Amino acid sequence: MISGKATFEAPEDNRSWSALGWLKKIAGRRSDRPVGDALRLMILTQFFPPDFAATGQLIEELVKQLEQQNVAVSVFTGQPGYAFAEGDAPKIEQSERVRVMRSRASQLMPKKGKALNGLLFAIRAVFHLMMQARQHQVLLVTTAPPFLPVIGYVANLFLGIPYVCLLYDLYPDIAIELDIVKATHPIAQLWQFVNKQVWKRSAQIIVLSSSMKERIVAHCPEVEAKISIIHSWSNAEQIVPREKQDNWFAKAHDLVDPFVVLYSGNMGRCHDVDTLFEAAQLLKDESILFVCIGGGAKRHLLIEKVQNAALRNFKFLPYQEKSALPYSLTASDLSLVSVAPGMAGLVAPSKIYPAMAAGRPISVICPPNSYLNELLATAGCGSTFDNDNAGDLADFILELSQDRERVKRLGSSGRRYLEGHFTPKIVSQEYLKVLQAAV
Repeated sequence: MISGKATFEAPEDNRSWSALGWLKKIAGRRSDRPVGDALRLMILTQFFPPDFAATGQLIEELVKQLEQQNVAVSVFTGQPGYAFAEGDAPKIEQSERVRVMRSRASQLMPKKGKALNGLLFAIRAVFHLMMQARQHQVLLVTTAPPFLPVIGYVANLFLGIPYVCLLYDLYPDIAIELDIVKATHPIAQLWQFVNKQVWKRSAQIIVLSSSMKERIVAHCPEVEAKISIIHSWSNAEQIVPREKQDNWFAKAHDLVDPFVVLYSGNMGRCHDVDTLFEAAQLLKDESILFVCIGGGAKRHLLIEKVQNAALRNFKFLPYQEKSALPYSLTASDLSLVSVAPGMAGLVAPSKIYPAMAAGRPISVICPPNSYLNELLATAGCGSTFDNDNAGDLADFILELSQDRERVKRLGSSGRRYLEGHFTPKIVSQEYLKVLQAAV
């Protein structure tokens, strides 16, 4: 922890200070005086409720848990913009130990794409951090947007504040796998170089899976010792198993009678919807309904394929408010999660944990080297299928639709495993250990 006793003054005859001088002056004024006994944490993340983004909802739950563990938290985030949410949330929300400040920067160019809006948010976050860093002991930076950890690097370099990187996904690796940019392109190489510098200077790194850790170590072996694997989680008190007959959401959308296979969340470029579609084609004559709730880049492509094939076993619904999730997730009989080929180690789908909490079996489409294979086998809550293996996936779905007792057993097993490993209380304690180590 930096003592903050050094001071940096500009020469008296030079009234025009450089940005570097200004940053150093702020660093010199940074105080480490404790506020009570609370650890003082700042979190930078573009997405936070009422935004629909799963990453933001996880951060909100983490903040609530850390508050209960004597941590004073300041969250700098954006106004709702994920999934085309409309309306503004309060600019500032304040409780005893938590302060949330929302910037409109990411809404300035809503039609220009995520990358540009993410950059605008990052620029605004820099100015916020320069003014507020002295009040905090440690900084947690997420990869939402992907280049946000660079701000942690700058803050540590000039302001002395230690930072922890929370890596939801890995760029430019994802862009390379999606063939958006070549690995040999100067931008990709520069990005990889910057990543390594950010990781090396960080106090700690948090990743969501063993596959992701292996990928980072392959890029930068020097940081292996500072990487902690902490899974996502779900609130098992809010999301509980519920019979469809007693579920208003299931009744409202005619989901009580058919065997429902639910895909809930983002259908983005990192997800495999082709195998899902092919399995649905094989099951088109069965009393099985595929329900897709959410949005994403591949949603319209899937809708188009369903329409062209004249399939009648699909239902598409928009993102649901957080208050509806306990009911939408339990309006199913089987949850489906997918990871596109080449994405093992680059993304870690958070939707698997609410499915466990809901007490529903899970089918996962993923590459053979994904950590999800081991996770589902250990939890005993479902089965995984290689990308393009639509035949085995369809057989599994059909078998479950004819064996309701097996559905209950698998769902109960997943629920028990989540309660023992992936609740907010359990996971937040792991986060707290990492944050304290960083300070």
